[in-house]
Amino acid sequence: MRFLFYTLGCRTNQFETAAMEAVLRSRGHEIVAEEPDVVVVNGCAVTAESARKSRQAARRLQKRWPEAKLAVCGCWPQAEPEQAAAVGADLVGGSGERMPFVAALEALGGEEAPVVTLLDEALRRRKFEALDPARLEGRTRAYLKVEDGCVNFCTYCIIPFLRGPVRSMPLEEAAAKASALAAGEVKELTLTGIELASYQYGLGQLVEAVAAAAPGVRIRLGSLEPRAVDDDFCRRLSALPGLCPHFHLSLQSGCDETLRRMGRKYDTARFFESVELLRAYFPNCGVTADLITGFPGETEEEFCATLGFLEKCRFSHVHVFPYSERKGTKAASMPGSVPKQEREERARRAIALAGEQEEAFLRAQIGLRQAVLFESRMGHTPNYCETEPLPGREGEVAEVLVTGVKNGRLTVKEAD
Repeated sequence: MRFLFYTLGCRTNQFETAAMEAVLRSRGHEIVAEEPDVVVVNGCAVTAESARKSRQAARRLQKRWPEAKLAVCGCWPQAEPEQAAAVGADLVGGSGERMPFVAALEALGGEEAPVVTLLDEALRRRKFEALDPARLEGRTRAYLKVEDGCVNFCTYCIIPFLRGPVRSMPLEEAAAKASALAAGEVKELTLTGIELASYQYGLGQLVEAVAAAAPGVRIRLGSLEPRAVDDDFCRRLSALPGLCPHFHLSLQSGCDETLRRMGRKYDTARFFESVELLRAYFPNCGVTADLITGFPGETEEEFCATLGFLEKCRFSHVHVFPYSERKGTKAASMPGSVPKQEREERARRAIALAGEQEEAFLRAQIGLRQAVLFESRMGHTPNYCETEPLPGREGEVAEVLVTGVKNGRLTVKEAD
């Protein structure tokens, strides 16, 4: 059969899609971009807006290929199974194990295949499903999911209810999968999970084991809780030559009162300590963050505190988005709702400041030599700056000299 996948959301979703595609290929099926027999939407529900986009994608793709079967999976149908079924899906899966879902996908080939729903109770999950990693199609990069689940229960977040408790891949298995990727000529590997800092066998030990098993492969980390960044963590990772000095820290707010209402487990002082440690051990590292504007109860004074904290941290990039109510979370019923227009206006102000910081970081790279992994349309430096492509170097790591900044990307030339 011919399968078309459409993926929304985080790197974990992207990994799970790539893993399912690889299994289907190994069983003789095709992964296509046109004229599919089955359309699969791997949806996201981290915000109400994410769920809306997932529903839209399912309807749009069904309208484009009405003769194809429609299957949905991921956090969106786990959160809203009735709405997922209402779009006319022939198969509704959740965020649980992928292999039973793949088997159900194959069964959709029958002309009279009944509508199937594969959902479990996420909070009862105890087993980690160790999927084989697969490189991203046509690329020399790959993701390896080593952790699933979260028990932080932040007041704005539905994900713990959709992904369940923390489960982790054993160190030895992660190392073996990384070694197999290295043998397959993957040049960069990103370790990912729903809450990577909660990896149960020690995140520092994991990175050391993966780096030892895949020498010559660049290692990146997914999003980190700032509490995971301490002196021991930085010391261990700074000794690894393949570790890419780019760290994405989950910020959400730069105001202590807002962080408290969010149920975050750190304050701005602890967050800034993490930033300073990273810069001490990894000079010129990229430090990126997420930020929510207009959280319930956020005053103009609190938002200005957040802007001041952004200025203090000097991030290389910030992903900013206005708060979106999520049914089933504590924040959805909190008092002090900020008008949507004000949330969006604050987001624009934060984006403008973050853009100035990003431009300054990019300009600080001019004149430096960098080892860039090039793909067909762009490259990435170790500290995660995008570069213009370098013809003839696709799929390679090349030593370059940064010559300038153009449209948010570095311009480069081959180093002498």
